[in-house]
Amino acid sequence: MEKEIVTKLHKSFEDYMHTDENGVEFWYARELQELLEYAKWDTFKNVIERAKDACKNSGQQIVDHFPDVGKMVQIGSGTEREQKDYKLTRYACYLIAQNGDPRKQVIAFAQTYFAVQTRKQEIIEQRLLEAERVQARHKLSESDKQLSRVIFEKGIDSKGFAKIKSRGDCALFGKTTKSLKKDFNIPDSKPLADVLPTITLKAKDFANEITAFNTTHNNLNSEDKITKEHVKNNQDVRKVLTDRNIYPEKLPPEEDIKKVERRLNKEAKQLTTSKTKKITKK
Repeated sequence: MEKEIVTKLHKSFEDYMHTDENGVEFWYARELQELLEYAKWDTFKNVIERAKDACKNSGQQIVDHFPDVGKMVQIGSGTEREQKDYKLTRYACYLIAQNGDPRKQVIAFAQTYFAVQTRKQEIIEQRLLEAERVQARHKLSESDKQLSRVIFEKGIDSKGFAKIKSRGDCALFGKTTKSLKKDFNIPDSKPLADVLPTITLKAKDFANEITAFNTTHNNLNSEDKITKEHVKNNQDVRKVLTDRNIYPEKLPPEEDIKKVERRLNKEAKQLTTSKTKKITKK
């Protein structure tokens, strides 16, 4: 495809892009019909229906990507009627392009255009989820330290603290840490928290916060009392999860959090270096 054609098509697709009140980009189906050179709405509607099926088969909610937006249009003599239309997300547009007539040059362009944009969005979303998990891991480390300080102030040593934490984990997961590591083939030397998903990290952190607060507030001053408190808090948190069909022990381990953090830090450093070079060139 010639560079001039690509430049022209790219500008057209960008010009027809809209942004809603939340900053989310979308295209109107009627306008996309024009961009993709479909003369008849009924013909284009068939492509949209195939794209909807693909959306459903991918596990996505159709209404999230193809919301109906009817418009009133004049049909003569001051009479109006509602015209069917859709607000299409980038993903919806990508699926439509994939189900379009591949012989059309504009369809070939659209397939690449929306594929690249959709992939960029997927990468951004993935990085945000990874950053949230790293943050949750740091937060758990902080609440672990806070809980240890509270417990040590009660005259309990590190061995006692380890036993309290172990009993708490058993209450949350329904099995011992050792058993869980065996199930997930995790080395004994690796901290379990380093491979836990975000929701489990936050669950453990919440239980820690409650135990630390109640230990101080209720003046719990023995290993037995603090253990009972920590077990109960983890049991309560577990119930909140299992009532919503989330079982911590069944959630598969994720990538080592240290690797994730190194990757995010490397990308951040590269981005900073890139910006610095651009500024220097100016």
